[in-house]
Amino acid sequence: MSSSSFDSSRVWFITGSSQGLGRTLLEEVLERGERAVATARRPEVLAPLADKYPPSQLLLQPLDVTDEAQIAEAFKATEKHFGRLDVVVNNAGYGLKGEIEAIPEDEARRQVEVLFWGPVHITKEAIKFMRDINPPGLGGRVLNISSIGGYSGNPTLSYYSAGKFALEGFTEAFTKEMLPSWNIKGVIIEPGGFPTEWSRSSLVVYPVHPKYDTPDSPSVLFRKMGESFTPIGDNKKAANALMEIASLPDPPLRIQLGTDAWTLGRFKASKTIQDLEKHEAISHSTNADAVNVEEMKKLLEQAFK
Repeated sequence: MSSSSFDSSRVWFITGSSQGLGRTLLEEVLERGERAVATARRPEVLAPLADKYPPSQLLLQPLDVTDEAQIAEAFKATEKHFGRLDVVVNNAGYGLKGEIEAIPEDEARRQVEVLFWGPVHITKEAIKFMRDINPPGLGGRVLNISSIGGYSGNPTLSYYSAGKFALEGFTEAFTKEMLPSWNIKGVIIEPGGFPTEWSRSSLVVYPVHPKYDTPDSPSVLFRKMGESFTPIGDNKKAANALMEIASLPDPPLRIQLGTDAWTLGRFKASKTIQDLEKHEAISHSTNADAVNVEEMKKLLEQAFK
């Protein structure tokens, strides 16, 4: 395929593209003839792909998502190299396991920096690029890789969930802020278990805190379950799903990848509705006397549907 053949293909900006889902997605994008900016803390590990694909299709960029200057430079390089940007995938991250009392605060703060503030700074650059540099109305998609743990928290993963919960709230608000004419939309991706480095080299594990080290401790039981857990996901199928989602003219705000993620998401959503209905009287009891409950419900449903 000649360099000019790529001129109309989509340009992807993928963080954490050196391994796992990010690497598989990058390979799938390139195999389909689309273009990519592949970012990683050590982009040299992607050298085999740079040998296989021409510069007109692939740009490698060093990027630590906690480094705002590097983020800005990566977007400048994208503009100079490709002149457009269609899809940003905030995929970089790692896991942090341990009871809330076991993990030092500096480690917990770094977890949130990577999982939340990194994607926030990248999303802000993506908005400016898609609105101001892309042709008017072309817009773009920002796929923020959360986790089912970003919707349903679990013991020993409190700070991981905190970062992902924050990312989900930010994504929901950001996509509602976008003017329709910009055609910029954000999607929360909630993967379940996939065979990546998340549970190996990309997972920092702290020993069980002595106060929680009992046979009936929820965190001990959850750790044991994790030791025998076999991921059901297929990385290539996840990459195909991400490409499909990025192609939708009206993508969902939130979508789960994997039957495990879908089942846990549905369970929590159902439980939330059950609790809402069970304790509805308490919720309404705090209204001022003049509030018409049914009218208020209709107004809010209309405003936020």
